[in-house]
Amino acid sequence: MKRVDSSIFRLSVLLCSLVLTTTAGSALAATVSTAHGELKTPDTPKRVVVLDEAAMDTALAVGIKPVATLASRGGTSVSNYLQDQAGQPAIVGTAREINLEAVFNQKPDLILARQDLPQEQYAKLSLIAPTVVPKGGESLADWRANAELYAQALNRSDELKKQFDQIDQRVAKLKTQVKPGQVLSVVRWNPQGPMVMSSHLFAGQLLEQLGFASTQLASELKDRPHSDILSLENLSSADGDWIFLATLNEKGDEALEAARKQPAFTRLKAVQAKQVATVDGQVWSSGSGPLAAERVLDDVERIVLK
Repeated sequence: MKRVDSSIFRLSVLLCSLVLTTTAGSALAATVSTAHGELKTPDTPKRVVVLDEAAMDTALAVGIKPVATLASRGGTSVSNYLQDQAGQPAIVGTAREINLEAVFNQKPDLILARQDLPQEQYAKLSLIAPTVVPKGGESLADWRANAELYAQALNRSDELKKQFDQIDQRVAKLKTQVKPGQVLSVVRWNPQGPMVMSSHLFAGQLLEQLGFASTQLASELKDRPHSDILSLENLSSADGDWIFLATLNEKGDEALEAARKQPAFTRLKAVQAKQVATVDGQVWSSGSGPLAAERVLDDVERIVLK
């Protein structure tokens, strides 16, 4: 208990001292509209901390290399698909727990956070540096709107527009090659079992643009990112013309391999048609942003249009 109290005390002292000096750092120029109102951000941020996977993706896509971030879901560092561009940023927590003192020690001049950041954490982070939180408060919002906000805060909106233009051109081209109306089901396989991902998430939004349909269960998940864990007996609710199986770690891989041997799995229409593929769960079930979008399109092209 004393150790916890000591940590809180140290952090409080650090935050209070920073309030007196932080405004003397980077020049504040841009104004962005966030979940907490209008916010002034640095004209040219030098030390960006990102506390959201979509923000990390967007920052790297527009040429900004953050100094710190959170560990990816199911991992201990940044998402695998971002590691080449990210370098070795400091890890300042996980999606479940942000280490505020570690964030402070990075001396950020801008913080990019996730939509559902708790008010209590926002209050503390905003004392460290301007903290950008997208409007909406949930994970099923338009992924492009969030990316635009992050890019605006980084003063890189023009760079993001170029990324969007490239993605739109690819989508338009691939859509002419995709047979419309095919049901593509995205399933995250955890050690505890499978969960159907909502078709309203980032990947589902892209699939809809390409002309794919979703399962009834995925369509009904309008307020939740995924279903409850399905028993093998109920696995048919995840069936479709195609099934993309996403895992986040080795334990998920092992559980999936064990399930492949079960009759309930082999009876699936997509399995019998040999239209089942394993994809990167960090992209398909928790990713978002321009770089993740390119990976989604790569996978569709590689798997469906081979």
